[in-house]
Amino acid sequence: MEFICIGVSHRTAPLGVRERLALPEARQTEVLQRLAQAPVEALWVSTCNRVEVYLAAPSADVARERAREMLHSLGGAEALEHLYEHQGEAALVHLFRVASSLDSMVLGEAQILGQVKDAFERGQGAGAVRGELTRACAAAFGCAKRVRTETAVGRAATSMASAAVQLASKVFDGLKDKTVLVVGAGEMGELAARHLKNAGAGKLIVTNRTLARAEALVAEVGGVARPFEELFTLLASADVVVTSTASPVPLFTRDNVGALGKARKGRPLFMVDLAVPRDIDPAVGTLDWVHAYDVDDIQKFVADNTAARAEEAHKAGGLVAQEVARFARERALRDGMPVLARLRQRAEAIARAEVERTLLGLGDGLTDKQRKSIEAMGRAIVNKLLHEPTARLRAVGPQGEGNRLAGAAAELFGLTEAEAAAIAPREEDAAPAVDARNTVVATGSRR
Repeated sequence: MEFICIGVSHRTAPLGVRERLALPEARQTEVLQRLAQAPVEALWVSTCNRVEVYLAAPSADVARERAREMLHSLGGAEALEHLYEHQGEAALVHLFRVASSLDSMVLGEAQILGQVKDAFERGQGAGAVRGELTRACAAAFGCAKRVRTETAVGRAATSMASAAVQLASKVFDGLKDKTVLVVGAGEMGELAARHLKNAGAGKLIVTNRTLARAEALVAEVGGVARPFEELFTLLASADVVVTSTASPVPLFTRDNVGALGKARKGRPLFMVDLAVPRDIDPAVGTLDWVHAYDVDDIQKFVADNTAARAEEAHKAGGLVAQEVARFARERALRDGMPVLARLRQRAEAIARAEVERTLLGLGDGLTDKQRKSIEAMGRAIVNKLLHEPTARLRAVGPQGEGNRLAGAAAELFGLTEAEAAAIAPREEDAAPAVDARNTVVATGSRR
């Protein structure tokens, strides 16, 4: 099975293209089921910064074309112009880096790992993520945990939400006397509310389509929850708006925001949009009393923060390389194990036959101790003969070396593919159990 990654991110595609590819969760499941037709597996990762398809397939070309056609149907020809592709080990490196927050718009942000885990759960639920991608994701989650604990790349990391709050504080020289409106009480809205509270926002208001969720959030962080139907009444009195909803169309347009201008009497309004697709139409920014920012604007704001942690990011990149190499070795070993097992099975059968022939020729004059010594000698010869090839297969590195050695052994000793397959572990048996919330439950050789 070959690994492939195809997608767009903040590094390659403008926000408008990413918006067209950002699908609601229900559509993601539908797309996954169309992409993952056995034996192909598929994982769909969609955040405000990226939309990526990870595939595990016996034929890279067929899977790649299927994914490209899907992305073209969703994003049009322009989406294809901004696609990047990684294959084989490069695709694994990319997955591990994404999960470890080394490819994020905000280096070291903690949210991306949760988003990849959400995508993993959706993929499993849709039946699109099975053996190969389950193992790859388990290893990527473990790598992310190691990066988080062994480097400082995540320390004092600036999340999109905290960067938005820092920017608002900078614009207004503090938020103590400001009325702040958070629109949307999802993960990003929750983060924003917490950072706003910590920044000393004077009055915090949270509104959400489901009022109960807004009430639950303010019960934790403080503030006031208001019905979503009051959105524009609340907007009229706000100084700062942080919005992050799942709306497929902009909530705020030049017309509905501009209509508030007379009542506000020119009082400035700071609006930051953390949603993709955007909640704020770009035309809103043409109003002279509105300061509107989207996720790409926030990226520019945090550029200095990223540069300051570049050294830690380099160290984290080394850990990713180690973990990818480890995963490749384990995969190569797994590929070679059926051949190794068949070789041992064949050798032990020959040894047993020869021992029995020898014992039969020696007749009944042997003591039990002598018979056991001859049987032990047969087993010892098998173990010593197979020690070196076993060690070599266990020590094989990436780049298909395990497959090459296993293939050579199978050909040299006349072990057919059918014989090897008969004792190969089933895919569902070999895949590790992964609890996405708690990383890996059982991955065999993880530290």
